[in-house]
Amino acid sequence: MILFLREHFLLILVQVVQFALIFALYWLDGNRNLSVGLYAVFIGLFFLACYLIYHYYSRRMFYKRLSESFVSLEDSIRRTEQSPVSSALDTLLKNQYKHYETKIKKLEHQQEEHLKYIDQWVHQMKTPLSVIELTAQTLDEPDSSNIREETQRMQTGLNTVLYMARLRSIEQDFHIKPVLVTKVVNEVNGENKRFYIRNKVYPKLNVEREGIVVETDEKWLFFIVSQLIQNAVKYSSGKSNSIIISIYERGEEAVLEVKDFGVGIPDVDKKRVYQPFFTGENGRLFRESTGMGLYVTMEAAKHLDHRIELESEQGEGATFRVVFAPTQNLTGM
Repeated sequence: MILFLREHFLLILVQVVQFALIFALYWLDGNRNLSVGLYAVFIGLFFLACYLIYHYYSRRMFYKRLSESFVSLEDSIRRTEQSPVSSALDTLLKNQYKHYETKIKKLEHQQEEHLKYIDQWVHQMKTPLSVIELTAQTLDEPDSSNIREETQRMQTGLNTVLYMARLRSIEQDFHIKPVLVTKVVNEVNGENKRFYIRNKVYPKLNVEREGIVVETDEKWLFFIVSQLIQNAVKYSSGKSNSIIISIYERGEEAVLEVKDFGVGIPDVDKKRVYQPFFTGENGRLFRESTGMGLYVTMEAAKHLDHRIELESEQGEGATFRVVFAPTQNLTGM
């Protein structure tokens, strides 16, 4: 109704002014019989009202459609009354919908091809890295350790790229099942043995109760834990020689906690650490930081229905927690 009145406001104003001028001409011509003039104005306003009422009710669905927002793209091509303007708008929107649908499908196809390429490229790069690492084992120290250190950094970077690519289609990539938390943590620790030794920071595992199982995707949980542990070690190196990994229950929820005693996170950076490419004050001190690890971690946790909690004091260290849904006892695993 508001849109209809705004569209016809000028018409109503012109008609009212016109009636006023006609009435004024009768008066200036010396005709003092106001009843005739008022009757003429009333007839004019009556026909104007009839026209507006008919026009509104014959096109009320059209005006309602223009006033409401779309719930889905298909709503944009919903047909209304068969008036000339409505039909023309329907045709325009239908053509526009087909145009954008074609472009969206093309972009989706390009994205799928890009993801396939990234996936294949990462796996192809892992082969030469493995060859380089095997070759480095035959060298004398310290050359062997230096080369293996660099290959480990490249391996970590490739894994981050791979998971960033998979994040775009994470709904099709994860498989939810019961996962033993200690099993994942032990696998991450085994994967990062040389990383611990190189940085002289070592993990301490505290398990409140054996057999804590959570509903999650094992592959993505492995990535999340790896990112939190690697960050804890990286920002503790040179300041502390240990991090604490704890697995416990808090009420009905299971919690995986990674605590370090490193540089900590400044208050001004806490709200932005999960933003893509944000490195903050610590990132400028530690050049290996890309600003993508915590972003991918948070996005993956959201899709898995896990929560990420952060507590930190600058200069005192940081604590990250992965909070899972209600726990259950381990049976048959």
